[in-house]
Amino acid sequence: MTKLPKTLRPASLLVHGGTMRSNFGETTEALFLTSGFVYDSAEQAEQTFLGEVEHFQYSRFGNPTVQMLESRLCLLEGAEACRATATGMAAVNAALLSHLKTGDRVVASRALFGSCYWIVSTLLPRYGIETVFVDGADLDAWAEALKTPTQVVLLETPSNPMLEIVDMKAVCDLAHASGAIVVVDNVFATPLLQKPLEYGADVVVYSCTKHIDGQGRVLGGAVLGSKKWIEEVLQPFTRNTGPAISPFNAWLLLKGLETLTLRVDASCRAAEQVARFLEAHPKVARTCYPTLESHPQRELAMRQMSAGGTLVTFDLGSKEAAFAMLNRLALISISNNLGDSKSLITHPATTTHMRVDAAERAKLGITAGVVRLSIGLEDPADLIDDLTQALEGALGAVAA
Repeated sequence: MTKLPKTLRPASLLVHGGTMRSNFGETTEALFLTSGFVYDSAEQAEQTFLGEVEHFQYSRFGNPTVQMLESRLCLLEGAEACRATATGMAAVNAALLSHLKTGDRVVASRALFGSCYWIVSTLLPRYGIETVFVDGADLDAWAEALKTPTQVVLLETPSNPMLEIVDMKAVCDLAHASGAIVVVDNVFATPLLQKPLEYGADVVVYSCTKHIDGQGRVLGGAVLGSKKWIEEVLQPFTRNTGPAISPFNAWLLLKGLETLTLRVDASCRAAEQVARFLEAHPKVARTCYPTLESHPQRELAMRQMSAGGTLVTFDLGSKEAAFAMLNRLALISISNNLGDSKSLITHPATTTHMRVDAAERAKLGITAGVVRLSIGLEDPADLIDDLTQALEGALGAVAA
């Protein structure tokens, strides 16, 4: 690894952190597109598999390009160890299933991404694992659920798509008293805006597909935590089940990390402008954004996060109004992705959360009129112009 000053700030770490140069002295990180590695001798191969010497074995286990990504993410997150995965959902799945067994218990915030909700509500019970959902903002509900010994607590904050905030310090204290580790999906906040480990979380997971790539190119995920947990619990699972990331995808994610601070800062500034415009618009029923004075958990959000994030959620009152507005947008694209350099918008009830039970969606506030807007790198004035014409034209047509 390249030796760096210990006092580097995030923007510098994201350009230089974790870099390993080969004997060729390349400037950019090298891309090691190889499935396997060779040994100098049979003895070295044996010692490698015994763990007596460090040597790459097989890219499902480890790869130099992937290791650079993992090291850079550790430096940014403040974590001891990291394992990159093929997708964000592979990261969530590995973090949970590596730790759990039949008879264990999971308590999760109700406000989860659709696929995460499916794992907790449907997959884990198939293996005899008890699962309990609570309102993430209700500390009394957490306290009640965690009176029973528990092995894992799972939460995301801000939540997808309603931007609900969970008090991580309070929940972590309750979870640890119950014997659980806490897994936090930090994808909306990114490692720049929020550090779950500082609030007591044990494991942090990311879909690197989102802000870390940030340019709609590749899939990837990451699991970060203590060296002991990563090596003794997670690593045997990932080595043997194979959710390995491609070295090429890892290389692109390294390139994405170089501009992460620039992109997230710009998108956060634009998101707040757009959120304030939407909140003031007479045809928008409600707007959710953590820094708005109307957000019920604004104080907590600003205590845990350094900015409001790149996502804005708003409600147009009905599916018809939402669809009409989406279909009139010219600059903003309809897509279920987020964290991209291009602004993207989706209708959660019919896409990302369509397989969440309707009653559960109602509890979460994901009504038929809710849309989720991921702010990219366009000029915020242009985004507001596009939203203005779409809102005026679409909602006028619906009213007629």
